[in-house]
Amino acid sequence: MIKIMATTVGETAADFLSVDLKLGLGNTSLLVGALLVITLIMQFSVRKYVPPIYWLAVVLISIFGTLVTDNLVDVYGVALETTTIIFSIALAITFVAWYASEKTLSIHTIFTTKRESFYWAAILFTFALGTAAGDLVAEGMQLGYAVSASVFSAMIALVAFAHLVFKLNAVVAFWIAYVLTRPFGASCGDLLSQPTSNGGLGLGTVGTSAIFLAVIFGLVSYWTVRQRPPQTA
Repeated sequence: MIKIMATTVGETAADFLSVDLKLGLGNTSLLVGALLVITLIMQFSVRKYVPPIYWLAVVLISIFGTLVTDNLVDVYGVALETTTIIFSIALAITFVAWYASEKTLSIHTIFTTKRESFYWAAILFTFALGTAAGDLVAEGMQLGYAVSASVFSAMIALVAFAHLVFKLNAVVAFWIAYVLTRPFGASCGDLLSQPTSNGGLGLGTVGTSAIFLAVIFGLVSYWTVRQRPPQTA
């Protein structure tokens, strides 16, 4: 749930910073990129799962991945079909290199710096790919945000069904679902934030981002408190 909401924030926060605050794609990319680098340094420095640091990194990399795709499409004029293919290939190369080096893609075995590096590279490409694929389906194919969200949610449900019923490999199922959550979240973000004239619900980027960030903060706080060892007398 936190991952899906983080992907939604990635879409709406990027639009809020670059459009509503008028920072532009270039300045927004530099700002978010700098914050992401600082957060990843913190993430790599800790030797265990620290929810606030980890999920801050996820939110920032979600925003940055969105900006990477938006820069390619809006600034350099690269077609959505092309960006979807480019990031699909980049993600596939990352997985192949990761598996060739470590013989596993399981997130439960990420206990070295190399494996964590592969992990965050894969996450970045999933976000960039998801943005391109989500926009391609919703806008490029003119299916609309609601239909696009429904399509990707149905695909996630199929993956879950294949894992639970047909015993699809857990690691394979995880990564397929992980990739699909990005375009699903992006479509949901656009559906909620875009004006009704564009097929959205008109909540705006500020309202949508605030709602999802508040829920993410609440859930991360809950897990942070829950994982603390009990105090002894």
